[in-house]
Amino acid sequence: MAQEISFNELKKAAAPEGRGLCGNMMEQSRAANVKVTFALTLIHFIGDFYGSFINPLLPALVEKLTLTLTQVGLLGGISRLLAFVVQPPVGYLADHYRTRFFVLGGPLLAIIFIPLVGIAPSFLILLSFMCLGSIGSSMYHPTAAGMVSTYGGKHFGFSMSIFIMGGTLAFGAGPVFITYFVTSYGLSASPLTMIFGLLVTVLLCKIVPRPRGEQLKKFGFVGLIRDALGTVWKSILVIWVVRVLQAFVSQSFLIFIPILCATEGYSLVAIGTIVSLYTVAGALGGLLAGYLVDRIGYKPVFYGALGLTTPSLYVLLSVPGNWIYATACLAGFAAMATTPVGVAMAQELVPQARSTASSLMMGLAFGSGGMLTALTGKLADMFAIRPVLSVLAIIPILTISLIFLVPEIRTAARKPQP
Repeated sequence: MAQEISFNELKKAAAPEGRGLCGNMMEQSRAANVKVTFALTLIHFIGDFYGSFINPLLPALVEKLTLTLTQVGLLGGISRLLAFVVQPPVGYLADHYRTRFFVLGGPLLAIIFIPLVGIAPSFLILLSFMCLGSIGSSMYHPTAAGMVSTYGGKHFGFSMSIFIMGGTLAFGAGPVFITYFVTSYGLSASPLTMIFGLLVTVLLCKIVPRPRGEQLKKFGFVGLIRDALGTVWKSILVIWVVRVLQAFVSQSFLIFIPILCATEGYSLVAIGTIVSLYTVAGALGGLLAGYLVDRIGYKPVFYGALGLTTPSLYVLLSVPGNWIYATACLAGFAAMATTPVGVAMAQELVPQARSTASSLMMGLAFGSGGMLTALTGKLADMFAIRPVLSVLAIIPILTISLIFLVPEIRTAARKPQP
């Protein structure tokens, strides 16, 4: 919540040598925005840090529990299904009630249950731990993303990119950390990693404010969607479809590139490094995309990122040996750049229900696309991983035609000031 200004500060702001009351209040509001945006980014980081443990550990879990590729795809698909189920209702509730339950309770579930996968004795128990952790991850995303638009300042696209970068950097740091930890101490020691997350949660409880209410209690869920989307529903639908396809491709690569690398002799630490490079580069791509959005608009950024994604994914699949580290950076940079762009674009279209818009793009779209990774796993069992991923790589460049259908949206930074 915006920083409170004392009576003495009001007098100073009104003094002749100052900038005036309005200017001082705006300056302090910007200072508060930086603090809260950082806290929200830290929430995104810590929740996704634990969520990132799964993919690089899949080779070890496959070996321990003798999992098939279909089961691997099912693990990814069901966890994404939970994102599909949980985020829209959470977004709806977040737009109604001022509570920190979702934004702080969600990461806590991920912190507790994701580390337990290392001691899961069976596929069903492993699936249960993953489901509970995924529910936690789904809970905080719409609320935190909705708060970014309130506290992020006028450069909304860049602020959203910073928030998204927190999660993406977590997916970069997490795989390196967990693969090194498991290599050093064993898979059964993974529950010890929750200690770090619990300490960070204590800190966040002290500094994260309650979300600002959106004053939408008069609407039911369907009524809220109808009122929020209004005449922009077609544009929202097109952006959502693009986000679904992007999630399908990017999650398929994140899940099955580690399996492919394991079959080709890469160590567990090397696999974790590849996943980290892919996701860290994706964070940088998203940050650059958010910066460019505030200056040239959404559609040009979409065109550029989607156009680069397909060739970069083919390079990742084609270049052998140690070049895979460089090609993973290139592929991640392009493939994940449009993630914050799609979320920010939807929030610009429906500013009166930002948490709901975030849930549609981060939960419903990401979950729907992620569910399709089960299909990727089934096809990989039938035809092998590499040819299946080669076919999926063509999808991003095909989605450029969909972006043509969306009218350009003027961002907050480029809107005329009153």
